[in-house]
Amino acid sequence: MKVEIGKNILNHKGGGKMATLKEEASSYEKKQTKNIAELDSIPIDLELENREGKDNEGKPFKYKVAVLNGEDYRVPWTVLSDLKAILKVRPDLKNIKVNKDGHGLATKYTVVAL
Repeated sequence: MKVEIGKNILNHKGGGKMATLKEEASSYEKKQTKNIAELDSIPIDLELENREGKDNEGKPFKYKVAVLNGEDYRVPWTVLSDLKAILKVRPDLKNIKVNKDGHGLATKYTVVAL
């Protein structure tokens, strides 16, 4: 099958059933990064990944995420700093809870040892 779009010609060679643009658009869900504070209990041995994004002004920034059950959870730097202080007192700690208060740049996080 040839499909002509403007001056571009796309060739499709049969095979498996392909979804239409409409079907793909209808089922599309944008992947969003959640916040670690949305979890009730967080194991501290959870692996983190480094990510990069762009702010509203287009400036790049780096952040860390924990991937749990296929969902990305952003881990604010202040959470890492607070956890470091807690681990000095409780090196055998297994789980934490993160409480979030505020929005945007005024957001405050509190790490609670469980």
